[in-house]
Amino acid sequence: MFRSLQFNIFIYYFVTVAIFLGILHFLLNVLELQNTYLVATILLSFVSYAAIILSNLAIDPLKEYVTNLQNLSKETLHELNLPISTIRTNSQMIKKNLDDEKALKRLGRIDTACTMLEQRYHELEYMIKTQTSDNIKENVDLSELLSKRIEFLSPLYPQVTFNTNIEFTQILNDSIGLSKVIDNLIDNAVKYSPNSNIIDIELHNHTLSIRDYGCGMDEVALLNIFDNYYQSDSNMQGFGIGLSLVKRFCDKQGIRLSFKSQPNDGTTVLLKFKQ
Repeated sequence: MFRSLQFNIFIYYFVTVAIFLGILHFLLNVLELQNTYLVATILLSFVSYAAIILSNLAIDPLKEYVTNLQNLSKETLHELNLPISTIRTNSQMIKKNLDDEKALKRLGRIDTACTMLEQRYHELEYMIKTQTSDNIKENVDLSELLSKRIEFLSPLYPQVTFNTNIEFTQILNDSIGLSKVIDNLIDNAVKYSPNSNIIDIELHNHTLSIRDYGCGMDEVALLNIFDNYYQSDSNMQGFGIGLSLVKRFCDKQGIRLSFKSQPNDGTTVLLKFKQ
């Protein structure tokens, strides 16, 4: 689609320039017009008309593509709701009449997977909402949100001990986007601490601190961590886009984001929220 669009724009641009030069030649050499203002008015009118056609030629297919993509996302979102609800309901019904410990553990893993699917569902819903609305602001109990995210992530990292010191903090922010930021930062802390099983999380004076005791980063890595696809350790899984997303969200929400790190001494991430 886009390759044919690129070719069409090239052809139209080439033809437009040729016509423009032809009109200029006709006005100056054939009609021998000496009125500069008239020549400029005619040429400006032609250029404006050509620009409108060119912009429509470029934008209309892109608009159609984005609209179709949004419709597909909404339809997918709607279709996801039913199987997730079905899995959750039937799992709870089976648990009521089940005494086998191994079977209950298996059902627990199914519930965890279902919870993760629900999270993806809400994230997709959130992404659709952010495409059609302005910056989202709502009253958020950051202390409660942080505790819930740690509670959700703890079973995923059973080898990790989360040392928490969380004081009550109320902010005006985007709860779903902030949840994604917290999840990303905790996941990074765990991922880059393969030889440590401790993550310190503190919320005090409107500042969230997440510290790991892993490999840390040097000054070069700190300068590049927000670049798309950058990873300080190429052996790590993932695509290196998480911190770039975190940075964009923090900039949009007015959150001051900073890092403190030394090689082999771990990394501390600080998020300073507006009071």
